[in-house]
Amino acid sequence: MDWGTELWDQYDIIEKHTQSGLELMDKYVKFVRERTEIEQNYAKQLRNLSKKYNQKRSNKDEPECRLSSHQSFLNILNEMNDYAGQRELIAENLMINICIDLNKYLQEIKQERKTYLMEAKKAQQSLESTYKQLDNSKKRFEREWREAERAAQHAEKTDQDINATKADVEKAKQQAHMKAHIAEECKNDYAAQLQKYNKEQNQFYFNDMPLIFNKLQDLDERRARKLAQGYILFSDTEKHVMPIIGKCLEGITKAGSNVNEKNDSRIVIEQNKSGFERPGDLEFEDYSQGINRASSDSSLGTPKGPIDILGKNRSKNFWLFSRRSKPTVTEDFGHLPPEQRRKRLQQKFEEICKELQKEVDQSEALGKMKDVYEKNPQMGDPASLAPQINQTSQNIERLRGEMSKYETWLAEAGGRGDALRYRAHSFNNNGAHDVYSPDGAHSDESTPDPSQAIYAEFDDDFDDEELAAPIGECTAMYNFPGISEGTISMQEGDVLAVVEEDKGDGWTRVRRNNGDEGYIPTSYVSITHKK
Repeated sequence: MDWGTELWDQYDIIEKHTQSGLELMDKYVKFVRERTEIEQNYAKQLRNLSKKYNQKRSNKDEPECRLSSHQSFLNILNEMNDYAGQRELIAENLMINICIDLNKYLQEIKQERKTYLMEAKKAQQSLESTYKQLDNSKKRFEREWREAERAAQHAEKTDQDINATKADVEKAKQQAHMKAHIAEECKNDYAAQLQKYNKEQNQFYFNDMPLIFNKLQDLDERRARKLAQGYILFSDTEKHVMPIIGKCLEGITKAGSNVNEKNDSRIVIEQNKSGFERPGDLEFEDYSQGINRASSDSSLGTPKGPIDILGKNRSKNFWLFSRRSKPTVTEDFGHLPPEQRRKRLQQKFEEICKELQKEVDQSEALGKMKDVYEKNPQMGDPASLAPQINQTSQNIERLRGEMSKYETWLAEAGGRGDALRYRAHSFNNNGAHDVYSPDGAHSDESTPDPSQAIYAEFDDDFDDEELAAPIGECTAMYNFPGISEGTISMQEGDVLAVVEEDKGDGWTRVRRNNGDEGYIPTSYVSITHKK
């Protein structure tokens, strides 16, 4: 069924219907555009929300950063940021694939419809013009025919009049004959115009207008089909990003599953354990026996245990919930409890060792460059390197002094003694790292691998000890290659016996079922202690 056949006389209806279809498409484009703005605003608000709660990017040194709950929350913020990116992608695709595309198509079919309507109006005007010609020809024929009848009647009347002369009769007959001839010509013209009009009218109603109506029908159907595709794209645009959005939501779920409250509690203990023993009982002061007051004060005011040994709380009682004033930070971390002080000293000592290693490597590089310049003067002046060599030597001496100082403090704090040999092994004044003196003298001794020195403590731990009884077991949460000397490799899911717990340096000593022992990173395993 087509409009040209079924709706041949419904021009106004077709015009109104096609206009309504264009208005619907325009309305849908506006709807999608507003939806796009909503998506963009939603994505912007999500990004601002993530940024707001992630604004104070925690320093890695802050205690909370190691907690799984804290890390999970940061992961959730990151996932929400990625989720916002997918909402932005939805908005972008809606704008490009629907709004811009449909709006361009809408303008094209508006122009096409306008062309068809103009063709219909031209056809209508042509038919109306032909009809006017027909009507004029008809009216002229009617007028001339009546005059011809009057002329014929006048000629007959004159012919019957006995008083009329022969000339009058002849004249009247000629006039009637002329009028009849004119009327006959008007009749023929009227018949020709009528035939022309009927032909054009037939062309108009059976060819021209049906063709135009069918074109408008095709336009409207294409418009509806294009609009239907826009409806489908509205859904597909979001479906295409659903897998990624699902991954974002899975990431949030995983972040919640990764919270390990037991491990967080262990980290809190590691970070805040003071190393103090609980205060002992106060002694009874028997004033009835005349006990020396000074002696009594000495015993009464001094709680037993390491607090007394440290001599820092001798004049006051140890109150668990007392308000503590902010301590003055000292270079040797003496303001910290013993356990925390030892950890900070160990960390500082390792930082100095790494910095010293960098300076030594720099010194070696400068020495090699100086040798090249001396052998090939055209490449550079050896004297130009003297300031850098002297500065590097001064840095090495300064760092050695700091390392010696922290080594002493660490020994006082009860740090792992073997770890302190790093300085003696790697940076001895007479050792391999004494590559350059301030005057640029070069030593030919080779440079030992600092990683070997770092783990020198692990070798000695296994030399003179017999197999110790396990104090618990641990399950590997991650793979660890164990390529450094003194360490042991493990795969995720491996169950190992814990021989020695972490002493604050981040390493736990474990044993396999076959008797192999070594150190692994404490943070890589989940430890269960024997009751």
